[in-house]
Amino acid sequence: MKHTMRSHSNFLLGFVVSVSILFSGCASTGSSMTDASADPRLTQGDDAEFFSKSGYQACAAAAAIGVIACSLSNSSNKAQCAVIAAIAACGVAMGSNYYLDQRRTEYADTSERLQVMSLEVQQDTEKVAARTEIMNQVIQDDQQQLAMIKSQIDSKTIDKAKAQKQIAIIDENIAVMRKDLTNMQAKVGEYSKVAAQERSDGAGESVVILEQEISNMNQKVSALQSEVDGLYNQRSAITLG
Repeated sequence: MKHTMRSHSNFLLGFVVSVSILFSGCASTGSSMTDASADPRLTQGDDAEFFSKSGYQACAAAAAIGVIACSLSNSSNKAQCAVIAAIAACGVAMGSNYYLDQRRTEYADTSERLQVMSLEVQQDTEKVAARTEIMNQVIQDDQQQLAMIKSQIDSKTIDKAKAQKQIAIIDENIAVMRKDLTNMQAKVGEYSKVAAQERSDGAGESVVILEQEISNMNQKVSALQSEVDGLYNQRSAITLG
């Protein structure tokens, strides 16, 4: 067990360092070759912050604080402290194995543990629903903008420079939404691994509620994926020449 916790700690410390380097590179190079910025509705607010932090890159910044603090502390079990700190910061985004190991440490009773994890999936699903509402507002506005541009192209009244700027913003919006979807899908995938492992380890029908919550989350993410794909297809049909 001590060897496992030590391995987890070494992994986490290496993970934090690696991602910090990656972050530095991203910060210096920028995220776009254009001056266009995504719609503020997609980049500001608590929901935007949550989904930007659901991937490995973003959660590393928060995890690093706890993990490094554990390494410098007088804790008798720095490895376990590091794992707890990372899971607290990143949740299931840290990976299904680490997440499940920590939840089993905290909740030895299977029924109680599954209830806690089901609640966490439910909370993430509520965040997906809130994010979907905002993204749909942006999608509808972008669809109207694209329809107007298409009409102007057909009537040969298009202001090409203005249209290019408008489309550049829409492209940025699509990029942000696709990143969010990738993070949402990653969460669904990791939760699914957790449920599968619990069932494999003998949880039996007790895991059904967790599986239902994961299915509900996946359905919402899939529906949002369809909306974003629809916007992308509409955008792809437009060429300014």
